[in-house]
Amino acid sequence: MTATVSKEIRTEINEEGKLNLSIATSDVPVPGDDDVLIKVEASPINPSDLGLLISFAADLSNISTTGSGDETVTSFGIHPALMQSLKPRVGLSMKAGNEGGGVVIDAGKNAKDLIGKTVGVAGGEMYSQYRCLPAMSCLIMNEGTSPVEAASSFVNPLTALGFTETMRLENHKAIVHTAAASNLGQMLVKICKADSIPLINIVRKQEHVDLLKGIGAEYVLNTSDADFMGNLIDALVETGATLGFDATGGGNEGKLPGQILAAMEIAANKNAKEYSRYGSDTYKQVYIYGGLDPSPTVLNRSFGLSWGLGGWLLTPFIGRVGMEKFQEMRDRVAKEIKTTFASNYTQEISLEEMLDPEIIKTYAKQATGTCLLYTSPSPRD
Repeated sequence: MTATVSKEIRTEINEEGKLNLSIATSDVPVPGDDDVLIKVEASPINPSDLGLLISFAADLSNISTTGSGDETVTSFGIHPALMQSLKPRVGLSMKAGNEGGGVVIDAGKNAKDLIGKTVGVAGGEMYSQYRCLPAMSCLIMNEGTSPVEAASSFVNPLTALGFTETMRLENHKAIVHTAAASNLGQMLVKICKADSIPLINIVRKQEHVDLLKGIGAEYVLNTSDADFMGNLIDALVETGATLGFDATGGGNEGKLPGQILAAMEIAANKNAKEYSRYGSDTYKQVYIYGGLDPSPTVLNRSFGLSWGLGGWLLTPFIGRVGMEKFQEMRDRVAKEIKTTFASNYTQEISLEEMLDPEIIKTYAKQATGTCLLYTSPSPRD
């Protein structure tokens, strides 16, 4: 028998500038004609979840907890200087969790064939026990795929595929990627290897170099090395990469996006036939798609005038390429979820543990190689 009540994480900012994380209960919804009811069994805590879950303005230096179990409330401050930008969400008890995996346990009359199927979904509000969504939003997994494997079937896989599609759309031939040892970065290595796309990976620890080399990456550069810039220029000359995707926004003391553009300019000028006071005419583009480092992005203008620096987000990209290409990408994810798009998790936690101050500090760090997964402790109905 299906449960009638569902637990879920709520996040709310109050007028006093405090953010409260709690567990709420709500009635399990009845699916409409074209909807499915999913028993959520796993949902990752990705960097893209944190803006809503704990906000980009969180001050975790004074975190406190009251109550216990389902009555737990964890509170911490919002940096006063950033409170104004969060005014629109003050007083709103909001649900969080971008994506997850689970099993369809009920469905409307037009989706009955999905009952019992394992699906991946990205409908938001996934830090819950049950979720009702349109059937068409589900990525139906192949037989033998678990909900844990399906949990990260949207954000990272489609972002990685989006990078290679952006490369093709904008007429580049190779890619530079930062924070490259993440789950997303490892997926991109495998995609580029399979699709014969030159990829330059940038990391900041030797263990990350070893990790990526171990899965077949050819170019892996460490920002901690004294000859990082020289190595980057050499790799750019060899690959011809003029497109970068930066997950940090402020990595390497805020200089990393600018360093990539500068190295691209030097690499382009190595093959220049004549000098131009305006720099090379090779167009260079770096997209910032994350904020792992909150430092300011610093540009020392040493890369001519043919360049671009902007933001990249998955949802506008999907609108750009259209539903046919999007479905093609989704189908590839489902087919390769155990290989190319497999995710690794460092810890599985419950809803209650998501409110633990030490665990909050762990996922707030957004450390490369650390990924937590909410898993439902209750049995499948």
